[in-house]
Amino acid sequence: MSEVRPLVLHDAPCDEGWDDDVHGRVAWRTLWSADRTPTEALTAGVAELAPGDRLAPHRHSPPELYYVLAGEGVVTMEDAEHDVRAGTAVFIPGDARHGIRNTGPGPLRFLYAFAVDAFGEVEYRYDTAP
Repeated sequence: MSEVRPLVLHDAPCDEGWDDDVHGRVAWRTLWSADRTPTEALTAGVAELAPGDRLAPHRHSPPELYYVLAGEGVVTMEDAEHDVRAGTAVFIPGDARHGIRNTGPGPLRFLYAFAVDAFGEVEYRYDTAP
């Protein structure tokens, strides 16, 4: 996008995702990313995990935040596990190994954000290459 401008988006289904043993099973919708929207300096989206599903442990250079919108789960950072539920905020330092899994009976939805222009700038690194 060539011009940065204010933007308002309305809810839509999570239409991107991974469904394999390396990445886990997670769907997401990118809300802001400079390659798709007239925005800069922030990439954000909403992710959803079905009951029992997970986003596999991984690393990336930019710090990330999660804000849980609905459901229950466990975030693992390095070797520590943290219970999360609607209203929980999580800060993940850059290059920290982390993942999240749904431990509840319904969908686990969370906002994620990175201080980068575009989602493509975030290089996910897994213990096992895809």
